[in-house]
Amino acid sequence: MSLEQYQTELIEHAMALTAPPSISTSPYFFNAGLLASGPVLDTVCSAYAATIATALKSAPGLPEFDVLFGPAYKGIPFAAGTALLLHRDHQIDVGFAYDRKEAKDHGEGGVTVGSPIKGKRVVILDDVATAGTAIRGAIETVKREGGEVVGAVLMLDRQEVGKEGKSSIAEVEELLGGKGRVPTIIKMKDLMRWLQEHGRTEELAKMQEYWEQYGAKDHA
Repeated sequence: MSLEQYQTELIEHAMALTAPPSISTSPYFFNAGLLASGPVLDTVCSAYAATIATALKSAPGLPEFDVLFGPAYKGIPFAAGTALLLHRDHQIDVGFAYDRKEAKDHGEGGVTVGSPIKGKRVVILDDVATAGTAIRGAIETVKREGGEVVGAVLMLDRQEVGKEGKSSIAEVEELLGGKGRVPTIIKMKDLMRWLQEHGRTEELAKMQEYWEQYGAKDHA
């Protein structure tokens, strides 16, 4: 199955900006913080919006929701841009919100900024699923503020084994109450397909070796 145009564009931007391998054993390090220009933000948020629109029509998939939540700091521009493009390109109108690193005790106060999330159905945007620590923290923040997390959309699923021996995605889906509630824009296998199609055999071999050792075989 061929990649969608928005997937290809996101991979090309990410590969052009990819940082050197991290201190972990991973052969690559996908740093969403480097996706920081107008054209790249357009690509990223268009990909989030298209993924959400598709997932809302899928069964099982994302249920309808009220607010996009972008965890500080990387998730803030993604939530704002995606809410805009959902309205412009897909006629889906939702609010967006994000959290502060420290609660504010004056002005509007509180931990979150933007659309109120108390009593609302919330979808979290995140960049990379590995151990799932960041997204679990975001779920707790939304719950403390009185919102209901009904799904999460991830930029990249590295398809690695999580803390409980299953894929990180499967573990988060269980937290959120159902399969299909954590759609991803691209998966590690998509990156591998792109590398193969572009003749980048050395990088592909390293990634394949890594996946054979650490990949979640229940989520290939």
